[in-house]
Amino acid sequence: MTPTHDAARCRPGDPRFDRWYRVIDARDARFDGQFFTAVSSTGIYCRPSCPARTPKRENVSFYLTSAAAHEAGFRACKRCLPEAAPGTPEWDLRGDLAGRAMRLIADGVVDREGVDGLADRLGYSARQVHRTLTAELGAGPLALARARRAQTARSLLVGTDLRLADIAFAAGFGSVRQFNDTVREVFDTTPGELRARAPRTARTARAEDVAAVRIALSLPVRQPYDAPGVFGFLAVRAVPGVESTDPGGTDRLRYARTLRLPHGPGAVEVTAERTPAGWRLAADLELTSLADVGVATARVRRLLDLDADPLAVDAALSADPALALLVAAVPGIRVPGAVDPEEMVLRALVGQQISVAAARGHLARLTALLGTPVASSFAGLDRLFPTAGQIAAGVPAPGAVLDPDRPLRLPGRSITTVRDTCAALADGTLRVDVGADTAELTGALVARPGIGPWTTAYLAMRVLGAPDVWLPGDAALLAGARERGLVDSGLPRAAAHRALTAHAAGWAPWRSYAVTHLWRAA
Repeated sequence: MTPTHDAARCRPGDPRFDRWYRVIDARDARFDGQFFTAVSSTGIYCRPSCPARTPKRENVSFYLTSAAAHEAGFRACKRCLPEAAPGTPEWDLRGDLAGRAMRLIADGVVDREGVDGLADRLGYSARQVHRTLTAELGAGPLALARARRAQTARSLLVGTDLRLADIAFAAGFGSVRQFNDTVREVFDTTPGELRARAPRTARTARAEDVAAVRIALSLPVRQPYDAPGVFGFLAVRAVPGVESTDPGGTDRLRYARTLRLPHGPGAVEVTAERTPAGWRLAADLELTSLADVGVATARVRRLLDLDADPLAVDAALSADPALALLVAAVPGIRVPGAVDPEEMVLRALVGQQISVAAARGHLARLTALLGTPVASSFAGLDRLFPTAGQIAAGVPAPGAVLDPDRPLRLPGRSITTVRDTCAALADGTLRVDVGADTAELTGALVARPGIGPWTTAYLAMRVLGAPDVWLPGDAALLAGARERGLVDSGLPRAAAHRALTAHAAGWAPWRSYAVTHLWRAA
């Protein structure tokens, strides 16, 4: 059944209204970014934690997106800056058309390919996409993309010293006039006034050379955040030249990597600093083009799982006594994502049935031989991870005359799987992106020789951000479960995996996060 427009707006009588009204009455910052409060008596919309006086119930409407609030005629609050809130986990939780579309819009697809390009990636007509988003979220794809540009513009206005014309281009606007008009409509102020009201910080943007721009931005994150776990996970899998890490400190962590972006190569260095209020994250970006600011930021947020709802995850998993101690020891655990879906496919294929350390060795050699050299001022970065096309062309087929320095030293069947899959990615026969339908992507991957259920589940977790994934037959999961007493140590391996899978059903819809806990326990 097609949902009605009311699905995008919550008013008294809606089952969500009383719960959300209690949230804004308590000014609970944990829900910032998950919904927006529009007040008819003032004509503004706010984040849930806005310090202003709680509005009367009869004057309140709630919206899932800031774009919907704006389309309904409201302006952003100048006091709480709702556009500066962390994102919502809604779009990973929802695998429907609306959720998939929002992931692609955040990645800048509408700006680059238009609504028709978005619809093509989703497998629907442009009319159906517009109708669904308007009904579900209160705004069509163009309005949602416009809200994303406004968010990027705000962060650049208050966080950098870029010229206003450069910010307009960086945020994806077609002209300075369009940029000025949008800022006035959304924030009820001019770009210059918005910048002037912001507290001065050390954040700057400057030209490093003719080919690159350097920009530093804060990364809002919902607390608690398990920064040591995320940075440590990335560190043990880091490919030399592509990634560089320093996860060993107690109060300051660092992760950097090169990025393949729509307008040219780039790089990012993320730092996490421990504060009394939790971990504070910031990103330093090196870009070929300012037009990639929004895309790079969105991809880094997905990599670090910054838009998750840690309190909902922790509360659900703590209900199982077997996991309660793990959650108490590591609150705010996250599931690291990916900045490049095709790269993650190759990493998963190489890592099938071998250790993390062994996979890292193969990937390091592959990148050293086939990766594209790049220049970066960030320590340890000097090349891009190879593309699917470079891998398909550069990895010899099994049985070919083998060079001692061949890129992959895997069994013949594994090499064939890697070559064939990369060729399919390169020619478009296989498409993997953040807007993919989980069931369709899983089916397309499993149908390929050499790709099994574990790999497809892992890719759903890392590429799509799916929060409820279970990895069948994972040895580390079983080890962690036995460590916690979840599975009888005397059970044979196959029976133990069946018992664990049955028990894990009770952790839905957060099994991806339970997986991370059990990996840590192992």
